[in-house]
Amino acid sequence: MISREIRLRRYPSGRAGADDFVTVERAVRPPAQGEVRVRNLVLSLDPYMRDRMDPMTRYVEPFRLDEPMTGRVIGEVVISRSPGLPVGARVVHQLGWREVAQGPSSLFERLPEDGLPLEAHLSLLGMTGLTAWVGLTQVARMAPGSNVLVSAAAGAVGSTVGLLARRYGAGRVIGSAGGPAKRRLLLDRLGFDEAIDYRAAPIREQLRRIAADGVDVYFDNVGGDHLEAAIDVMRDHGVVVVCGAISGYDAETRPPGPDNLEQIMDKALRLEGFRVSEYVGMMPALAAELAPDIAAGRIESLTTVYEGLDNAVTAFLDLMSGRTTGKTLVRLGP
Repeated sequence: MISREIRLRRYPSGRAGADDFVTVERAVRPPAQGEVRVRNLVLSLDPYMRDRMDPMTRYVEPFRLDEPMTGRVIGEVVISRSPGLPVGARVVHQLGWREVAQGPSSLFERLPEDGLPLEAHLSLLGMTGLTAWVGLTQVARMAPGSNVLVSAAAGAVGSTVGLLARRYGAGRVIGSAGGPAKRRLLLDRLGFDEAIDYRAAPIREQLRRIAADGVDVYFDNVGGDHLEAAIDVMRDHGVVVVCGAISGYDAETRPPGPDNLEQIMDKALRLEGFRVSEYVGMMPALAAELAPDIAAGRIESLTTVYEGLDNAVTAFLDLMSGRTTGKTLVRLGP
């Protein structure tokens, strides 16, 4: 059998481009005893993958050159030599950007037969939902009535933070996104109380006006000028949840730090980063809370879906340049 896969051909300098990737065909051998073959159906794309294209990254292991890029995927078992994963079972795994995945059954986790859309297991019930949920409930320990600010609010994690903040009784939910269309999306579809188009004027100036009464929790997906602006409007004993720093992922030199760090002491702020990989054991708790509402149609995630492996690189580049909204997915098969 022949399968196509996408590999990183070279580590990008600055913004990644199509020439940094290559699509390769390779033969797939018959599965050995204890192995399964999986036809991939939906691939998840996330900003952290750009960090993995830096050989010096410390957050996660870098992608290896001339090997298939990894990432979270849902697929269907088509050949099984493992009794625990029969043909037809839907599974999630990390083998990434390829049409067919094969290996020991231990690499694949069987999905529950819950009738939910596959996309839900990569968004609200996947690492995206877990990231937002952990950040708000475990790191920030958000209290009802809190004013919550989130950057990259039209993205996968940011839009989920907004959804969950409202669910947990936030006083005001403020989001920042790039462009007037995304600003309207936050207000009209995602239910944010206030929204900022950070391209319209300096974020620091806008936030001082819109959040003049202060912010209790800032969920940071961007870093840079957004973090600096948020520190200005944090209330005493506020919490900054440091989740990502997408503003610096393409930078060729290390960006300068915020110029107002003394306010961390003055306001007794808490800045705390986290690695969602350390919280995967809480996935069942997340599913127990959200799955019933997803099944009933009371909550849903925002997604941008591309079709086919041929469009995976385009989808990733669009994600990194801000041309997608919500969770970015690539549908690899029916």
